Amino acid sequence: MSDAEASEILGVPRGGLAWWLAACRETLEEAGLLLLAGDPPAGFDLAEFRRRVRADESVFPDLLIELGLTLDVSAIEEVARFITPLGPPRRFDTRFFLARTPADQEPEHDAGEIVDWEWVRPADALARLREGRMRMIAPTVRMVSCLARYATADEALAVARRRLPYHRARVGDPTGDYRVLLPGEDGYQQASLDFEQGWVRLWDPRATDGEPALPSPPW
Repeated sequence: MSDAEASEILGVPRGGLAWWLAACRETLEEAGLLLLAGDPPAGFDLAEFRRRVRADESVFPDLLIELGLTLDVSAIEEVARFITPLGPPRRFDTRFFLARTPADQEPEHDAGEIVDWEWVRPADALARLREGRMRMIAPTVRMVSCLARYATADEALAVARRRLPYHRARVGDPTGDYRVLLPGEDGYQQASLDFEQGWVRLWDPRATDGEPALPSPPW
């Protein structure tokens, strides 16, 4: 993927490819997974590579070049953007990406920003959230809710690759249940735009294709 292609996807004048590079670096640093195109060179030591990047994240692109590694950014799809609310002195403008986990790698959290990991189905994560057994910040809840619509990674990635137009997340009953809605969900057209600074591509395409929409996720 060229920078021009990446920038067009994100709707920015230039520098779009840096978002993909950052996504790959963060995935390596925090989850221990490296999204490579093809097999690494003989003798490549993923654990040592991970250690060096965690010690100094700025060396990531130089190490890729030094070791002859190529990232598979074509397998990574940008699916959402969230901006944190006004108020705190520091705000975040964050992109969310979707990719398949490399089949030959196991996650290894960094014991800093990430202190544990486990595989969990999106619907099960939402159930734990409702029962008070798991905590998630608001944008994470929105994205897990999007993933809960799909039974497999292939289904979710197929929609992500369509690069659907952004749709703004809306909030129904903001002073009560505070239910965040996406296209195709009951009440979306009447819900408020004033409470969520979030735009999502991973909405149900049936909502505008004239087909019955998928059921809303359980949150």
